[in-house]
Amino acid sequence: MSEKIDTIDRRILAELQRDGTLSVDQLSERVALSRNACWRRVKRLEDDGFITGRVALVDAEKLGLGLSVFIIVRTSNHDPEWLIKFRSAVTAFPEITGVYRMSGDLDYVLRARVSDVKAYDRLYQRLIARVPLSDVSASFVMEEIKETTVVPVEIR
Repeated sequence: MSEKIDTIDRRILAELQRDGTLSVDQLSERVALSRNACWRRVKRLEDDGFITGRVALVDAEKLGLGLSVFIIVRTSNHDPEWLIKFRSAVTAFPEITGVYRMSGDLDYVLRARVSDVKAYDRLYQRLIARVPLSDVSASFVMEEIKETTVVPVEIR
C-alpha cells in the first residue's frame, strides 16, 4: 500500500461494494467529488490493492445450487507435500467456494455450494480420492440469515 485511505476513499469503497456497476459520474455524485478526482481515487484504490476485482453476485438457488455446506477437515498430516496436494485438490473443485486454515482443534473449514446431499456426497468422494484426510464432517445450512460480500469500511 502506498498510503492510507481517508474518509472519502472509504465512502467510495462502500458505494462500490453496494453497486459495482456505478459509473464514475454516478459515484462522484454519491461521494461529492468531481468526476476526475473520483476516477483518480478509484484508480489508486485499484493500484494499491484495496479494490481487487468487480463481480456480479449470482443467486445460487436459481442456478440449482441451493445447498450450502460447511465441511470441517481434520488431518494428522501437516507436511508441505500434503499441503500442496490439499491446496491443489480444494482449488480444483468449483463447488468449493471458500477454504480456510483454522486455529484451534479444526484444521480447515471449507464452504461449498451444491444442489443437494447427493451432490455433496459426490464432491466428498472426489475430494477424499485426491487427498488423504483424517476426519471430515459436514454441516448443511438450514437457513442463511446473513450472507454478504461487503467488507465494513466505516471508521469506528
